[in-house]
Amino acid sequence: MKKYLFSSTILTVSLITHANETVHWGYDAERGPAQWGKLSADYKACSDGKNQTPINITNVYESEHKHPIDVEYQVHPNHVVFNGHTVQINSQDQSDYLVLDQEKYYLQQFHLHTPSENQIDGKSFPLELHFVNANAQGELTVMAVMFELGQKNSEWDKIWADLSYKENDVKSLAQEVDLEKLLPKNREYYRFSGSLTTPPCSEGVNWIVYKQPMTISKQQLAEFQKILKGHSNNRPIQPTHGRIVIAD
Repeated sequence: MKKYLFSSTILTVSLITHANETVHWGYDAERGPAQWGKLSADYKACSDGKNQTPINITNVYESEHKHPIDVEYQVHPNHVVFNGHTVQINSQDQSDYLVLDQEKYYLQQFHLHTPSENQIDGKSFPLELHFVNANAQGELTVMAVMFELGQKNSEWDKIWADLSYKENDVKSLAQEVDLEKLLPKNREYYRFSGSLTTPPCSEGVNWIVYKQPMTISKQQLAEFQKILKGHSNNRPIQPTHGRIVIAD
């Protein structure tokens, strides 16, 4: 796999966790994705960027040699918060990490989008989970897991049990969440260079999208949709502009 295809600009984790909240943005017509680039000069990449995420994953390049990602996510308590845009679970330390291109990326947080932001061969999913990881230089790798309706996943019940519906009200999770149970057993994935899917839409982000979806029950999905008051929080598909997507 050619590493130069995925060179990353230096990004700080604060771009993800705080998302420049001095400028209000959202998903409605007035301050939604079509307007993000106009809300602030810091958000220009949202309208002018050429390597934006999400994308429709199609016409992929099949890698001749597989490059499995070493994911070392542990079981420990975390903090959960509804930040006004999504439900976000924050990592407390550097015990959770993945290894990509011989580089360690430490888990910062994970959050949800409904319906999915990325698509696979034009197919959208009811839910997409993003694990946001950063290396020592602040470069980001986001791992995405799709969820379809089916058998419930008990890890979500642990999260919903302590979630406050009050915005920015951070709560500790009483039960340990097994992050491995939020990842598919089949670890084949798609890889491409992209961006944050929320303002400031900064580019240079490594994207890993697992091929195999997980399942979530209708009731569990409804719990997430309830806190969003029935609204969606997914950015529309962005042009690929000739980017290469590798299937690994």
